[in-house]
Amino acid sequence: MNKSDNIMKKKIQNLLRKALLQDAKMEYELFEYELKEHLNYWYKGLKADQEELVFAVTENSGYVAMVLITKEKNIYVNEDAKEKLAELWRDLYKKNMEHLIPKMADDLANCIISVNGVKTVSPTQNLLFLEQKLLPNKADKIQIGDK
Repeated sequence: MNKSDNIMKKKIQNLLRKALLQDAKMEYELFEYELKEHLNYWYKGLKADQEELVFAVTENSGYVAMVLITKEKNIYVNEDAKEKLAELWRDLYKKNMEHLIPKMADDLANCIISVNGVKTVSPTQNLLFLEQKLLPNKADKIQIGDK
């Protein structure tokens, strides 16, 4: 990674931290511009992968947008998506976001929308795992806590 790429990635990380960990406003217009058209595609992937939810984050020109889709096809946008994810992850939200933000920034710096799926992997343990969907077909899984 060259110096300019590293600077861009750090800038995006800072924007994501402000939007996802602090109270910086996210932009609805950016959701409409970059995320809305992919909702059905991501929902089909959620169903095919038997995930509980999927969320996507994007950044463009210093603005951030987020969408979260549940298996019931409920759609949450920006602050509502962040609140819903924080509600589901409870005390682990901050820790999970700290872990994910560098990877999301790397995707975004490479012009890839960061898409993350969350699934229940064991009905007896009821643990949720996060699967970051990367291109091509690579996944990074982390435990995100009890449901």
